[in-house]
Amino acid sequence: MRFEIIDQPINIQNVIDKVIRRNAGAVTTFIGTVREITAGKKTLFLTYEAYTPMATKKLAQIGEEVKRKWGDIDIAITHRIGKLEISDVAVVIAVSTPHRKDAYEANQYAIERIKEIVPVWKKEHWENGEEWIGNQKGTKMYPNGKPGEEELH
Repeated sequence: MRFEIIDQPINIQNVIDKVIRRNAGAVTTFIGTVREITAGKKTLFLTYEAYTPMATKKLAQIGEEVKRKWGDIDIAITHRIGKLEISDVAVVIAVSTPHRKDAYEANQYAIERIKEIVPVWKKEHWENGEEWIGNQKGTKMYPNGKPGEEELH
């Protein structure tokens, strides 16, 4: 599967292998990891949750958008859910294109779209508390901290 949500550590090479092809002169990867300091707060760990059926469909939608915009491209995206420690890999995007500029641009586009439309939520655990982030851009919070299925339809 080129687009997946998993609950185990991501094998980065497996994601890259999904896009390797003979006519690609460039392969870019984006590897999103858990950072320790966010907005001046020390993060202990993160918990990611997803509405997996919809999240997988949205990742595939991003793949289709990328193909429409850049044409001759292959893309694979894997996002991890569950408890992630500092420096753990949360998301890997691999893109292959004939030329490097397109690969860089498509990869950047994909991570921004993930944050905009994929139903993955994270709970930040700090030394002095915790908080659910409603979406990965932090622009929408839900009354109970995260959306219920009725809010996703």
